[in-house]
Amino acid sequence: MLTAISPIDGRYKKQTIELQPYFSEFALIKNRVKVEYDYFLALCKSNIGGLGEVLPINPELEQALEKFDESEAEKIKEIEKTTNHDVKAVEYYLRDVFNHYGIGNSKEYIHFGLTSQDINNTAFPLMLKEATQNVMLPNLDELLNLLTAFASRYGNLPMLAHTHGQPASPTTFKKEIMVFVERLQYQRTQLSQFVFVAKFGGATGNFNAHVCTFPDVDWKQFSDQFIASLGLQRLQTTTQIAHYDNEAAYFHLWIRINSILIDFCRDIWSYISMNYIKQKAVANEVGSSAMPHKVNPIDFENAEGNLMMANAILGFLAEKLPVSRLQRDLTDSTVLRNIGVPLAHVLIACKSIIKGLGKLSPDEGKIEEDLKQQHSSHCRGHSMYFKERKH
Repeated sequence: MLTAISPIDGRYKKQTIELQPYFSEFALIKNRVKVEYDYFLALCKSNIGGLGEVLPINPELEQALEKFDESEAEKIKEIEKTTNHDVKAVEYYLRDVFNHYGIGNSKEYIHFGLTSQDINNTAFPLMLKEATQNVMLPNLDELLNLLTAFASRYGNLPMLAHTHGQPASPTTFKKEIMVFVERLQYQRTQLSQFVFVAKFGGATGNFNAHVCTFPDVDWKQFSDQFIASLGLQRLQTTTQIAHYDNEAAYFHLWIRINSILIDFCRDIWSYISMNYIKQKAVANEVGSSAMPHKVNPIDFENAEGNLMMANAILGFLAEKLPVSRLQRDLTDSTVLRNIGVPLAHVLIACKSIIKGLGKLSPDEGKIEEDLKQQHSSHCRGHSMYFKERKH
């Protein structure tokens, strides 16, 4: 889209389209509907308030909500124009749907005892979890597999190492690449094992309305089980909102991954500038607007820029979200809508690195030449040293 403000949805739309089902406005609305409806089902299955008689719920209603699409989301946006409250609009939408499918007498239990943050602080972790599992981890794995194959392809090709920018003891091309593979694999393991949490405890985190209405129900156990059924863990002690410490840890994990990738991009850039790595020219691509004989390392520069942009946003999110005034203020609400932005920049970067790796090969002649030259220089240095010692 030429009119998009952000390059994520403009220039890089093809690279980031995988994240739309998880971080778009539609995705947020859909997840809110899911949490509200699944909560109602959990109340029914526990027969709270005699709701057990509602089951089995009209199968047409189940099918309709499973097929929830953008046209249905637009209905919620239309309701929001009146309510000026996005989560309340979801509740009113479901009331209308319940009326349509003949269970309107149960609609008062939609959103029973909850505050909007019970919905939001469950929907957003769901979005993060699913995006991580279905998009971010697969792309990171593709990059890791390519890096491993790239390292292995050239066996134990000897290469002059450089420390402090100066020639040092020899190393191998494979080992230098595998350093990054090992670093990324360690962080990848932590990412795959990350536990996403949700806040679900009523207006001020105490189940006040729940206990007042049904004092004999173990609401903590009920909510623990409900949140677990969504694949999340429930925060036990909260204010009106999640404290976001867990999300901060998630963002910091990505900062570490991105920092490793930035380090990799800069090393590859340096190897290219030293002529240790060659880049294949791609037919019809222009390496430079003024110097067509050049092949600039644009894929790694593009990745580096996007990774730095991602880390700037991730750092802000990790710093801001855990801070709130007393029970809550509204600053988290607008900030949370941006959690997909840094991951989109990470995705762009990963795809740029993957593309760039396909153009690379070590210049074995240049690498061997530098090794021999350094060996000769080293031997001459030793020879002169011992001559001076004799005198």
